Amino acid sequence: MIRDLDLSLLRAFVAVVDAGSVTAAARHLNRTQAAVSLQIRRLEALLGKPLFERQHKRLMLAPAGELLLGEAQRLIAMNDAIMERMTEPAFDGEVRLGIPVDLIPTYAPQILRRFNANWPHVRVSLNTHNSHELMEDLDNAAVDLALTTDLVGEPQRPCETLHVDRLVWFAAPGSVAHRRNPLPIAVGARTCRFRPVLMEALRRAGREWRIVLEVANQDAVNATIGAGISVGALLRETVPRGFDILDDAADLPELPEFAINLHVPRRGVSATAEELARHIRAEFASRSALQPSVHQPSKGSRGRSSRSRHAATRTSGHPTRRHG
Repeated sequence: MIRDLDLSLLRAFVAVVDAGSVTAAARHLNRTQAAVSLQIRRLEALLGKPLFERQHKRLMLAPAGELLLGEAQRLIAMNDAIMERMTEPAFDGEVRLGIPVDLIPTYAPQILRRFNANWPHVRVSLNTHNSHELMEDLDNAAVDLALTTDLVGEPQRPCETLHVDRLVWFAAPGSVAHRRNPLPIAVGARTCRFRPVLMEALRRAGREWRIVLEVANQDAVNATIGAGISVGALLRETVPRGFDILDDAADLPELPEFAINLHVPRRGVSATAEELARHIRAEFASRSALQPSVHQPSKGSRGRSSRSRHAATRTSGHPTRRHG
């Protein structure tokens, strides 16, 4: 007997894996927690196997879930590609994307490359203010979409969380700046979202610090850190190549998680802006598909190597969700 998989059930399954919990997945899917739980039970009944199990109050993939995940992601991607090709509209004009400068090297190239390959007649303009300023730009119609970095757990205006990453300390290879007292740090401008978090973490740890550089230019910050005269902090996946992520041996306080959020204006978006938003979501989804785990590594697993930022596992309970 031929049986067909319901794509909506697979989407619910993948959303729970990405989000780390049914509650967070429900927010992302704009459904109730009960509805998402029912979809998971229906999928498990259809396949005749449990897909999740709980270990120490954390939701983990069961063996059948691990086997299904990659296939489900490929089937969803194939479905979306077919729908895109068969219902493809024509886009032109201009779309303006607001994005913090520290996110550009890691995320923007692939997004822009794929978008331009599909829609070569659309002009994409980048606005590279910090997150606080980008929200003002969005409200003032200076940008059509905005990516921001926001502290996990803080109340947010309606947005879509694409990824969650931990803020980490980094320094030049061989630098001893982290051993100095007071700690020399290079930070962004006063409206930078990371700045107060760093200072609060140091204050709580009883560690004195002094600001070596205070500027909104990330290249200047990286140059100061690269000279070995200070340390800084960025999201793990955005630490530039050639820098070391400082581990627990550096005796610096652990920093919290930040969400990378996608914002659209309250007035709504044009079809062209929505198409760019779709490409942005696809890029983050494809990166999520490469991550091996839905749980957070224990403290102490932060790497020191300049390449260790690529080995980060996904964090629990947050990675893909909607706020609103």
